[in-house]
Amino acid sequence: MTDMAVRFSGVSKRYPHFTLDSVNLTLPTGTIMGFIGANGAGKSTTLRILMGLVHQDQGEVQVLGQPMPAQQIAAKYHIGFVSDDMRLYGAATIGWHMHFIRSIYPAWDQAYAESLLKRFDLKPQQKIKGLSHGQRVKAALLLALARRPRLLVLDEPTTGLDPIARYEVLGALMEVLADARRTVLFSSHNTLDIEQIADHITFIDQGRIIDSDDKETYLDRWRRLRLEVPPGVQLPALPGVVGTGGSERLVILTTSRYAPGMEAAYAHAGAAIRAVETMTLEEIFLANVQSRREEQRA
Repeated sequence: MTDMAVRFSGVSKRYPHFTLDSVNLTLPTGTIMGFIGANGAGKSTTLRILMGLVHQDQGEVQVLGQPMPAQQIAAKYHIGFVSDDMRLYGAATIGWHMHFIRSIYPAWDQAYAESLLKRFDLKPQQKIKGLSHGQRVKAALLLALARRPRLLVLDEPTTGLDPIARYEVLGALMEVLADARRTVLFSSHNTLDIEQIADHITFIDQGRIIDSDDKETYLDRWRRLRLEVPPGVQLPALPGVVGTGGSERLVILTTSRYAPGMEAAYAHAGAAIRAVETMTLEEIFLANVQSRREEQRA
């Protein structure tokens, strides 16, 4: 049985204007999962429940083998958490923060911390209040990574970063992946970041998990087909088609269950296949969300 770093079973949390609804989510050890959703979809609520910062109304959560929130102290000892809105001590220096974290966590890797200082172009004597937004994010990431946590939880860490800072942050995360024992949960609405580093993808929308699979499977099974349909030709209803667009003569189909036999089926019906196109992760996410919302309205 695969070791699970995170397991959510039927987890719900209700607020006056939002509900996280029956979330089932598993994160195998050694995986980097991209957790994708629009703002307000439920990403941060899910991560705060994972961290024990918010208590679920129902369902069970296990993190690194510990039930949450009951054993959150034991779990958090091995979790590195970085959020876009993390607050460090403004009057203190980066070096002070490094010394403070090192005094608490014996797994702190000083050599790695110093290498991250150079990579992120940070200096120990810099005060937090004098850092730019990008520098603060990199400082927070340094403090989390140098602890060598078993689980790294990132809540929108690249939001607001300039292209160079994003490149440096993503590069450091790629290094973390070199150690198969470590696990990363990366929440973002930026699908480009996720597509670069994740090997597993989970989509969340309106408080519900709508799909979860490994990245290569996603990219392989989603396709856009462009068909020329002569008058009088009736296209067969094939499983997995989640969207239809274009015009009466030039039809664009989106499928989540692509198989080579689809072209033959449409050609047999009389349609001409003009193109079969792969899709980006962003296009897949949008098609998935739109299909689900149309089903809800029907």
